[in-house]
Amino acid sequence: MAAANAPILMREALTLPSIGINSQFITFTHVTMESDKYICVRETSPQNSVVIVDMSTPMQPLRRPITADSALMNPNTRILALKAQIPGTTQDHLQVFNIEAKTKIKSYQMPEQVVFWKWITPKMLGLVTQTSVYHWSIEGESEPTKMFDRAANLTNNQIINYRCDPSEKWLVLIGIAPGAAERPQLVKGNMQLFSVDQQRSQALEAHAASFASFKVVGNENPSILICFASKTTNAGQITSKLHVIELGAQPGKSGFSKKQADLFFPPDFQDDFPVAMQISQKYGLIYVITKLGLLFVYDLETATAVYRNRISPDPIFLTTEASNVGGFYAVNRRGQVLLATVNESTIVPFVSGQLNNLELAVNLAKRGNLPGAENLVVQRFQELFSQTKYKEAAELAAESPQGILRTPETVAKFQSVPVQAGQTPPLLQYFGTLLTKGKLNAFESIELSRLVVNQNKKNLLENWLAEDKLECSEELGDLVKTVDNDLALKIYIKARATPKVVAAFAERREFDKILIYSKQVGYTPDYLFLLQTILRSDPQGAVNFALMMSQMEGGCPVDYNTITDLFLQRNMIREATAFLLDVLKPNLPEHAFLQTKVLEINLVTYPNVADAILANGMFSHYDRPRIAQLCEKAGLYVRALQHYSELPDIKRVIVNTHAIEPQALVEFFGTLSREWALECMKDLLLVNLRGNLQIIVQTAKEYSEQLGVDACIKLFEQFKSYEGLYFFLGSSLSSSEDPDIHFKYIEAAAKTGQLKEVERVTRESNFYDPEKTKNFLMEAKLPDARPLINVCDRFGFVPDLTHYLYTSNMLRYIEGYVQKVNPGNAPLVVGQLLDDECPEDFIKGLILSVRSLLPVEPLVAECEKRNRLRLLTQFLEHLVSEGSQDVHVHNALGKIIIDSNNNPEHFLTTNPYYDSRVVGKYCEKRDPTLAVVAYRRGQCDEELINVTNKNSLFKLQARYVVERMDGDLWDKVLQPENEYRRQLIDQVVSTALPESKSPEQVSAAVKAFMTADLPHELIELLEKIVLQNSAFSGNFNLQNLLILTAIKADPPRVMDYINRLDNFDGPAVGEVAVEAQLYEEAFAIFKKFNLNVQAVNVLLDNIRSIERAVEFAFRVEEDAVWSQVAKAQLREGLVSDAIESFIRADDETQFHDVIRAAEDSNVYHDLVKYLLMVRGKVKEPKVDGELIFAYAKIDRLGEIEEFILMPNVANLQNVGDRLFDDALYEAAKIIFAFISNWAKLACTLVKLKQFQGAVDAARKANSSKTWKEVCFACVDAEEFRLAQICGLNIIIQVDDLEEVSEYYQNRGCFNELISLMESGLGLERAHMGIFTELGVLYARYRPDKLMEHIKLFSTRLNIPKLIRACDEQQHWKELTYLYIQYDEFDNAATTIMNHSPDAWEHMQFKDVIVKVANVELYYKAVHFYLQEHPDLINDVLHVLALRVDHTRVVDIMRKAGYLHLVKPYMVAVQSNNVAAVNEALNEIYVEEEDYDRLRESVDLHDNFDQIGLAQKIEKHELLEMRRIAAYIYKKAGRWKQSIALSKKDNLYKDAMETCSQSGDRELSEELLVYFIEQGKKECFASCLFICYDLIRPDVALELAWMNNMIDFAFPYLLQFIREYTSKVDELIKDKIEAQIEVKAKEKEDKEMVAQQNMYAQLLPLALPAPPMPGMGGPSMGGPFPPQPPMPGMGMPPMPPFGMPPMGSY
Repeated sequence: MAAANAPILMREALTLPSIGINSQFITFTHVTMESDKYICVRETSPQNSVVIVDMSTPMQPLRRPITADSALMNPNTRILALKAQIPGTTQDHLQVFNIEAKTKIKSYQMPEQVVFWKWITPKMLGLVTQTSVYHWSIEGESEPTKMFDRAANLTNNQIINYRCDPSEKWLVLIGIAPGAAERPQLVKGNMQLFSVDQQRSQALEAHAASFASFKVVGNENPSILICFASKTTNAGQITSKLHVIELGAQPGKSGFSKKQADLFFPPDFQDDFPVAMQISQKYGLIYVITKLGLLFVYDLETATAVYRNRISPDPIFLTTEASNVGGFYAVNRRGQVLLATVNESTIVPFVSGQLNNLELAVNLAKRGNLPGAENLVVQRFQELFSQTKYKEAAELAAESPQGILRTPETVAKFQSVPVQAGQTPPLLQYFGTLLTKGKLNAFESIELSRLVVNQNKKNLLENWLAEDKLECSEELGDLVKTVDNDLALKIYIKARATPKVVAAFAERREFDKILIYSKQVGYTPDYLFLLQTILRSDPQGAVNFALMMSQMEGGCPVDYNTITDLFLQRNMIREATAFLLDVLKPNLPEHAFLQTKVLEINLVTYPNVADAILANGMFSHYDRPRIAQLCEKAGLYVRALQHYSELPDIKRVIVNTHAIEPQALVEFFGTLSREWALECMKDLLLVNLRGNLQIIVQTAKEYSEQLGVDACIKLFEQFKSYEGLYFFLGSSLSSSEDPDIHFKYIEAAAKTGQLKEVERVTRESNFYDPEKTKNFLMEAKLPDARPLINVCDRFGFVPDLTHYLYTSNMLRYIEGYVQKVNPGNAPLVVGQLLDDECPEDFIKGLILSVRSLLPVEPLVAECEKRNRLRLLTQFLEHLVSEGSQDVHVHNALGKIIIDSNNNPEHFLTTNPYYDSRVVGKYCEKRDPTLAVVAYRRGQCDEELINVTNKNSLFKLQARYVVERMDGDLWDKVLQPENEYRRQLIDQVVSTALPESKSPEQVSAAVKAFMTADLPHELIELLEKIVLQNSAFSGNFNLQNLLILTAIKADPPRVMDYINRLDNFDGPAVGEVAVEAQLYEEAFAIFKKFNLNVQAVNVLLDNIRSIERAVEFAFRVEEDAVWSQVAKAQLREGLVSDAIESFIRADDETQFHDVIRAAEDSNVYHDLVKYLLMVRGKVKEPKVDGELIFAYAKIDRLGEIEEFILMPNVANLQNVGDRLFDDALYEAAKIIFAFISNWAKLACTLVKLKQFQGAVDAARKANSSKTWKEVCFACVDAEEFRLAQICGLNIIIQVDDLEEVSEYYQNRGCFNELISLMESGLGLERAHMGIFTELGVLYARYRPDKLMEHIKLFSTRLNIPKLIRACDEQQHWKELTYLYIQYDEFDNAATTIMNHSPDAWEHMQFKDVIVKVANVELYYKAVHFYLQEHPDLINDVLHVLALRVDHTRVVDIMRKAGYLHLVKPYMVAVQSNNVAAVNEALNEIYVEEEDYDRLRESVDLHDNFDQIGLAQKIEKHELLEMRRIAAYIYKKAGRWKQSIALSKKDNLYKDAMETCSQSGDRELSEELLVYFIEQGKKECFASCLFICYDLIRPDVALELAWMNNMIDFAFPYLLQFIREYTSKVDELIKDKIEAQIEVKAKEKEDKEMVAQQNMYAQLLPLALPAPPMPGMGGPSMGGPFPPQPPMPGMGMPPMPPFGMPPMGSY
């Protein structure tokens, strides 16, 4: 059967290798597919990763670096579940991730290993362990829940599937195990079925199982079915079964009867077994898939076999349901992802035709709504109807596939059935069945609704519409409209009967819904008509409707002006205004006319409305001049002003200030230009200066920035309106910083008599011109001088003010200013009064009146400047008597005393309040000594130094400096830049310090000399203090200082000072002497103070005399001294002397340095003595270890053995390693043997050439590294027997194998290495590496053994590695064998062809070439055989026939010129009807003149250049060849050429048959003429018979009559007359039957009318009343309880029928 006609279609959805999946990972353990959405592949090389393939975009796989033992994608969402074993345990770690959100959803650590897991629902994972089964929900925080324990029959089984039914009440676990002993190759299947409700299990034999849901007739609840397939063997008999069983049958309900069927396996598949089962709920089919690729298809309901075929040549290991298409996906070992689907167009014809199962075909068609069973369904319907089984017929019609019986004819058929008394009408049974099954179509809905409407039971319609049981149409709406408008509207809306919906909304006055609905459905009603209709009854509703139209997308369907005119025609000005105001809100330019219109109608009728509109400012495009005129006429002057654009019009209107709000007028001025505004303001002032001044002032205030302050000022000044100027400037004064404005404001205020304002502004303003203002106020001579006082006081014009007031005789204001306004300026006032020669009494009185408020300093300065200081004597004494401590008061009083020479020294020394600097400065020129007194009192260092230097008062300066004890002052006077430093030092040394008795003063002076770096002067100073029996001679610090200073400045004096002084710090001074390199002095100091260690250190470190140090050590005999000497000797390399000194010092602390030095100098005998001394004092591993090493160095091995037997703390391991490293192998041997370090002992014995002992030690060590060292040493020593013993212990470790092999090979020990490897094959722990390495060695050194080795151990070899070795060594035959074993058939084929002398074997090559993946190798193989084995090329081509492109093969052979060589191949593949093959064979047949085969080829295979072949052979010398040419022309439709060729060869029969087949009348009649011309009368008669349908009778008779051939034409004439007679008889018969049918139809119509009248009488009985409120309706499919009689009808209750429950009223 062709694939296109098969009931099940198979296609390749994807190949995993095409998206980069390696074939080694296409296995059951690496690939998972939980649904038709995702495939998940787990890769372990080149790195661990998980590949997720979305089947919607399979060529874009998602690869993530993830390490896991298993990975499952969720069936529905991008959720990934991962499982990995925890290292070192049997526990598994489970994790669930959301890939899109990149978050972990859940994780859990299973206490036991999970051997199988699967998504059983999108929210639930099933986990199977060795003993139990768990469910783990990914929602919440729950842990896995144990469901049941595994049954005993599943022990040691490989679990291959786990499933649950949709209700999760039934669970099934499936496993497989090795077959029985009598047939082990047949895998055994086991199944455990578990009931969650009953908590019970049942063990069964099955290989595959699945759950299904099936609805049994008579049971409203679906039944749960389990389907399972098994293949068992019993006593050598194989039984294969499919079982379908109901689970949990419902008591009292119809159940599913158990079904079973046989699975028929072909003979070649006896060991095949089911591996998967999928169920198509869509079609009710069971798919059983076997391991070897067989597909069994069964019907779920009956378990009837539907189809069987092999869908994959490779084993299938994974399947999943494809629920959307009712099929399944399958994955095979090649990586193909196959999709199996039902061929909807052929499965029903297949079942009915091939299987001859009509009932199953009908059920399939009904179940899947499939084509192909139409005739069967119609036939069955007719049978049921004729048998009066109306209920069954109704059910069949309701379930008919693709609704083929849901037609008006079927309804009419049920209507035509007479109603039996007491029975439900068949029509109602039909409708009830339809309602039970689903939704009615349009015609059925109308017919049923017509019955209901006639009974006025609209509630039934409402229920059916709510349940979506009726198909809405306009006709149905028209029908229902007679009883219920609302219900009709719903139907119209569902039916999209737009005009009817709009009309219904209009009737209901729901105009807003019209627009909404029209927009939704894209309908355009007559809006103008609707608006006019609404306007007549509801003006406000019309406005609303018009506004809704205006808001429609795409603009208003009716022009705004038209709508406005409709309102205005009915004088609905308010409505028109409301509409226009709303639609004109966008304020668009195109609405200018409408804006003008709405303003005009309101200015004429409702001016206040127009004013409000204009006030809102919502319009800007109307006719402004027109509106301005109307506003002026309506008295809206402000609006008129706003709209006029000409200055004369504005001037005319603006003077009506009596009718204009002042504020509005002011605001209007803001809209004018500067020039126009000033013009209008000028006009207003001209018309009424007094009346309009306030408006002008307010305007100027508001728009001063626009108009310009200067312009406004000029305007007021032009009209000499200082009052206006005053008010205008007053508003802007606070914000202006213009000095001119402030001045003009002061001027205006002064001229308007606003003196208080003048006084305020002059006091507060900071911006007027003070000079200009002062002059104006002086000229104005205001009676109040306060404004002038403010200006002069603030801006420093106090002398001018004083002079003005004194000359104006305003002494009262002078006193007031000084006393009340600003006493601080009294000095200036006093100064000016003195300049104006005012009487002193007035001035003194003025000063005394202020007293303490008067600032003394400036007053003194003013008086002193004028040499009138004595004027203040009384004032100052008065302040002092009042207890004033003001420094300025006392400074001034002091100056007066100094000038009067009234005992100034007393004042300078006793007065604590004056400023020493001020008074001292005042005294410098009068008396320098008084200045020194003043400066000393105030500690004015700089001033005192300067005055004493200037006047050579150095003794005073020296005493002051010593007494001050100030470091900074000392620094200043002792700095080199001071030219008077020497004089000062002389006075300090000779006078100041000798006079001092204060240690602090002396200390400060010494410190200052030190800081100033004056050592010689300091020595001079100290000698005078310390050595001359002063009070400080025995001072400890001064003695230290003297010696230290001498060390620094005068070293020759140091030794003298050391001998003369005793009270100094010996250690510290000694260290300083060492630093100053005065080593002898330092040694003398340390020796003087008995500091022997420091002294010997000086000898050793500084003087560097070990001999003096040894002599000194012998003299003092101190351990510390000997220790220092020993260290020095050690540093100098005198190791033996140093060791002796350390022993004298009994010092063990430096044993590290001693050991190091002894080792460097190789004085191990002395070192032994020292270490024995040290070991008696400390227990150090270093000491004991060095002692052993020293014994080894001096070859005292016996003492080593004694020492290690004694208690010690030596680290023997480290000591042994050190001995080994220093080649002291005998000593190392003793140590390693003692501590049982066999590894190191082995290495040591190797060094000692004691190989047998080394092997024994290595055996005890049992370390790979040790074995290698011993082995390699034995190899080097050619001790191969011992080396092999070691090697066998090494090569069992994979990582060390290659190292051993390379070592042997690098030393040329090939035979020994091969012997080692061959011995290793028999080891218990022999691994793949040994077998592989031996193969590599054979390839390199013993190729004769290679093939045997490969064949014996092919399963234990690392084939890729051996492939590389064989390739390198050019062992082509073995390389080919390895490629085949590794499934690399491409490489195998290439190797065979490239190295055919060694590698080619015909049978092997045939097996290989069919398995290659690279198609080009097929054609390379063709070339290869053509060149090397042409006799076998047909055999190869037969094998490749299904894989190669035949056209390409023919081209290859044609180009090579050996087309005849592959004739058998081309004959075998000609059935494919390939053009190139056909043409090549035809050429061969022509050349061979084999016309029989050529005729057969042309007949059976038409894909070639027919005309070309015909032209080629039409002139062939053989008649049969030419006949074939004519035949080809005939097939090609070239009738004339075919006939001409046949006539030429006298093949008249062929010519006549060609004419008959051509259907061309002219050709036929021409052939008749030809036969007449040739005198072929018999041919003429034959042609009439053969071309009977083409030849016209008149032509035939005419030709026969004219050529005297009537006898030959007479048979034709008889046949023609007979045919026409039969046709006439048929026509007469048809006419009679038509008349009979017309009469029958008329009769039937009459009966139909009578029947309808009968229905009209029976309609009240047609439908049952709905159930009463509170009573449940009957369930679907079950019997209906009797209905109570309908009230008021008086009818008995109707019997139940198959109608669905109707809702309550």
